[in-house]
Amino acid sequence: MPIHSKLPDVGTSIFAVMSGLARETGAINLSQGFPNFDCPKPLKDLVYKHMIAGDNQYAPMPGVPALRQSLAQKYRRLHGCDIDPDTEITITAGATQALFTAITALVDRGQEVIIFEPAYDSYVPSIRLCGATPIPYKMQPPEYKVDWERVESMITPKTKMIIINTPHNPSGQVLLEEDLLALQGIALRHDLIFMFDEVYEHLIFDGIPHFSALRYPELYRKSVVVYSFGKTYHNTGWKMGYTIAPEELTREIRKVHQFNVFSVNTPIQHALADYVNNEEWYSALPGFYQEKRDLFVDILRQTRFEPVDCKGTYFQLASYRTISEEDDLSFAKRITREYGVACIPVSAFYVDKSDFKVVRFCFAKTPDVLEAAGERLIKI
Repeated sequence: MPIHSKLPDVGTSIFAVMSGLARETGAINLSQGFPNFDCPKPLKDLVYKHMIAGDNQYAPMPGVPALRQSLAQKYRRLHGCDIDPDTEITITAGATQALFTAITALVDRGQEVIIFEPAYDSYVPSIRLCGATPIPYKMQPPEYKVDWERVESMITPKTKMIIINTPHNPSGQVLLEEDLLALQGIALRHDLIFMFDEVYEHLIFDGIPHFSALRYPELYRKSVVVYSFGKTYHNTGWKMGYTIAPEELTREIRKVHQFNVFSVNTPIQHALADYVNNEEWYSALPGFYQEKRDLFVDILRQTRFEPVDCKGTYFQLASYRTISEEDDLSFAKRITREYGVACIPVSAFYVDKSDFKVVRFCFAKTPDVLEAAGERLIKI
């Protein structure tokens, strides 16, 4: 039977490739973005408590009401916004499912979606599965800056959505208030939908606040904001996320969500409802990860790599232009095999595979792992 692939150019993801190579060679895996430390024990205890209590059947399609109410309280406190938990919050099976569901619900065939490259690798396939076209705005190292006038000039009658990621994976850059105000101006002048990927909302360093789309009413009116519990609570394997969006957008998202996964893990939702307003936990995260960033940057400065300024996420970019002329994929594979440290070639985050001789390391690791990686990297 002949099969017409909807994603003919998509193979195994670079994360699976590099993690597989790390396992094969026994390398330290700083490629895929996951911590090597556990989530908070009180949160695990709450999951067990709700499992024993019998909270083990299907949750309501939009999510457990108590969790949605807790999230509305959290963002009212953080950003001063009034979110309706019944009509504006939907609990999803991770942030990637949230992104896919929102794109599928809101983007039509023949339309265009502006993305900022280097871009998280799930955006483009989701856009293409809708029969739409990704329109990349290419950011370049080391600043990875955005010219919003240029972005606005890219808008055409076909433009349906702009996807913004802040803090930004993989560059580690964050948008500031002037950026959000520029986006709000674009929202007022154009009939578009904005999707904000804010999964690293609590991983911002050097005292910089998180300027969420939720803070700007005229921007939020046209926005879907996506979050991840896994990034906040060190439990990426739980695959728990959520969307916050105005009622008219949420209504469309839920139409797809109900036929995609319908609902997600019930006892974990109840546990998160009990834990999500533990302000002490998430207010400590910037300092917790900044220590790791600072340690890893100090390590890189003892090597021939040139670290790029990282303001958020748990990823550190580094240029190897003074080390090798190899393309970044070949370089990443070689240092995995020869030096025992796995990383991600940043060309994987560009549609056209632009190669700026930059690789991405994940520093969400314990100090002993980062130091052991450093002992290997210093030999390159």
